[in-house]
Amino acid sequence: MPFILALLFIVIPILEIAVLIQVGEVIGVGPTILLLIAMSIAGGILAKREGMAVWRRFRTVLARGEVPSKEIVDGVLVLFGAALLLTPGFLTDILGLVLLVPVTRAAVRRSMMKGGSWLVAKRFPILIPLGVVRSRSRKVKARTVHIDPEQPGGGEWQDAGDSDRITGR
Repeated sequence: MPFILALLFIVIPILEIAVLIQVGEVIGVGPTILLLIAMSIAGGILAKREGMAVWRRFRTVLARGEVPSKEIVDGVLVLFGAALLLTPGFLTDILGLVLLVPVTRAAVRRSMMKGGSWLVAKRFPILIPLGVVRSRSRKVKARTVHIDPEQPGGGEWQDAGDSDRITGR
């Protein structure tokens, strides 16, 4: 974890400054600042549009009675993308746009939900019931018991076979 924090707070700002200097030398200081402002404005508009679209999908899925796991992850990615666009710099703007554009955000979401689910489950176990992290299910051999209240002392065992659910018969 300390390595990740060092990367976020030391290495990335140094890279951002280096890229800003290089772009400023090529196109000039004024156009560089205007380009950063234009990217922030365009990103803000895109963030609002995508945020509202994710919110509508979230409410639709919730109204159907389903768990909106994909929509929750999309909402978090849009939020991070918008925050990255507010950070001055071209590298963070590019990463923010990647998280805001629906096609690339879907690819990021799929890789997060597929590859990083064990990490999320370990650090945030509350997300497992929400469906963000899918647990591996196993078939369970079960036995059902038929209890006849008329007979004293119980009932008889019935083998449920390889059934993966228990019935109340």
